Amino acid sequence: MKKGITKVVAVSAAIGAAVVPGGTSWASQHGVKSSNATSSYVPNVPIAVAAPYIQTLDPSDWAAQILVDQGTLMEGLYGYSPTGQVVPKIATHYAVSDGGLVWTFYLRHNAKWSNGAPVTAQDFYYSWMRTASPKNSSDAMWASVMNYVSQSYAYHDGSAPASAVGVKVINPYEIQLRLSAPHNILGEMPIAGSMPLYPPSLEAHPTNWYLPKYFVGDGPYILKSFVPSGEMTIVRNPDYVGASGEENVGNIQEMNLVPQSSVPVEDYLAGKLDIADVATPSDYKYVLDHPSLKSQLHVQTDNQVEYLQWDKSTESSPLESLDVRQAIAMAIDRQPIVNSVLAGMAGATNVFGFKGWPTYSLQHPLTYNVTKARQLLAKAGYPGGKGFPTIEIYAEVASVSPNSIPIAEAVAAELKQNLGINTQITPENATLFGDITYAGLNSFVKPGYVIGGGTPNWNDVTSLPIESNQDLFNYGTVGPLSFRQHIAPAFYNAYNPSDVALMGNPTDASEGTKPADWVPLEKAAKADIAYLNAWDAKQPLAYRQLYLDVPGTETNQQLWDGLVQAWHQAKTPAALHTAWVNAWKFLGSYSIGNGGANLGLNEKVWIKEHETQAIHNVWMWNHELAGTVNQQQGVRLAAKLDNYMLQNGYGIPLYYYETFLLEKPGLTGVQANPWSWGAVFQMQYLNYNGQA
Repeated sequence: MKKGITKVVAVSAAIGAAVVPGGTSWASQHGVKSSNATSSYVPNVPIAVAAPYIQTLDPSDWAAQILVDQGTLMEGLYGYSPTGQVVPKIATHYAVSDGGLVWTFYLRHNAKWSNGAPVTAQDFYYSWMRTASPKNSSDAMWASVMNYVSQSYAYHDGSAPASAVGVKVINPYEIQLRLSAPHNILGEMPIAGSMPLYPPSLEAHPTNWYLPKYFVGDGPYILKSFVPSGEMTIVRNPDYVGASGEENVGNIQEMNLVPQSSVPVEDYLAGKLDIADVATPSDYKYVLDHPSLKSQLHVQTDNQVEYLQWDKSTESSPLESLDVRQAIAMAIDRQPIVNSVLAGMAGATNVFGFKGWPTYSLQHPLTYNVTKARQLLAKAGYPGGKGFPTIEIYAEVASVSPNSIPIAEAVAAELKQNLGINTQITPENATLFGDITYAGLNSFVKPGYVIGGGTPNWNDVTSLPIESNQDLFNYGTVGPLSFRQHIAPAFYNAYNPSDVALMGNPTDASEGTKPADWVPLEKAAKADIAYLNAWDAKQPLAYRQLYLDVPGTETNQQLWDGLVQAWHQAKTPAALHTAWVNAWKFLGSYSIGNGGANLGLNEKVWIKEHETQAIHNVWMWNHELAGTVNQQQGVRLAAKLDNYMLQNGYGIPLYYYETFLLEKPGLTGVQANPWSWGAVFQMQYLNYNGQA
């Protein structure tokens, strides 16, 4: 996912707790310098840092404020260390039970709010339940611990009471989470949506609690001034008590966060910024040619890989051939693209990651080999590209992503030169581009590829593939052409025509008002549930435990019985129809727009009957990855997903991003945010030991 664009992703101390295979820390693989606080700070030297426009500090919104919410102004149970590890902050430790379903966190007793009040479990409960509240329409619940908590979404949509949600305060310094499925929740603890809030302040000032005169925080810094979408000044919190045994804060007393400028290097030279982003080739060349600036330039690898992604079209084309897709993957030379289009401001890669990324050494890419690529294309029946139809390359419009179209043009030139394949580059606005990249099946998509990209939103085991598995976000969209074409009506129509023919039309208000209308639904439910139960029983034990037979999760039969009961309790024709439609949607498939669909039990049975073993395996790995609580198992599963996409030519990595920063001499502990939204984060670790 591209920086500044949101999409649901969703653990572990997977990357963050720790150390990646081979003993390399997150910091060393990204070029981050550890900040070691000293007492030799220079007083009264505010540090100026550029940041995206910040309108609010609400941690339940997924916007630029996350850069200061998570760790600088707000502190959670766990946070990121100066080296990017997930470490205790408000928590002292945790305990896990019920196979990864129940997580109990123990809080230290000396953590304080900026008004001196103690930070308690109730404060976390208040904040988390506020995020999930039906009243919080602008929340990003997926970007918080609540994404995995039992009954949180049911509470959010109004179908379950607050008492049903799996968050429980045991005592003022102990809080317990019951998850909807096994998951290592530590990866969610450092992100903004998991931060605590001070209830009295929000109750007294519900719309502007984040203004300096009302703001109460528990982080190393507090607000001195704040103009929404303007400048923000933060100062050291005198009441802050950090976690014992952890590095919690640097030595800087005051920081000014100023809105990002279009001329950051000029602002840096003028002394307006102490940390500046070098984002354009012209600025980069200027810095390299400038004697003093070059020594102040620091480079950090980002967790973002751009790649050529198969676009999942349902039209017949040569791309259905594995030989063709592999030929295309082997015909692309990455380094010239990085050098010519990106002016060397990135790193060429043919895997989903870079040296030091946990799955790097486990991936098996299709390497650049024009001779082999031409042989494969000829084997598929298209020697020298003869007879090969023009294929599409979708790219984002330049106003959203300046590099997208030039990258597409470079790829197109290499495919023409090396294979004789012609392409059509089609710029798309952000919405349509997102539908092609992240969604399932779209009727307007022609056979080809999209200039896709992956940026994990935070440190999590499901982030390990760096979104190489975007084609797997929508069930049923990867597979042979006949497979996708069968699934397509569920994506293209309000209601799947085959399900309408079988069970009735949900748009007809008279349907579902009499018992006879339930006969086809009852028949379908009985057959579907029996089939799926038998299928589940044949799956590997580990897969069943992590995904299929999760304790506390309602079975298909229980869910169906609840839908039937709801119909019997309905009193009016309209209520009867609504209850019937809900049951229909449980069995039938329907479009949810933007290239997405909800696939009911009927379609799930069909998929199980017709999917290849390879497709079944990759979906199983995808589900297991989300459910694993084990770091090494997560790495292995992620590598399997990567290799499936690589070897099948569904994902062709091109390059990874790097951040180039100018840093004031004497300033250490600077961390460019390698996750979504870019910019600088974890500013609490900054140190300055230079001259006033």
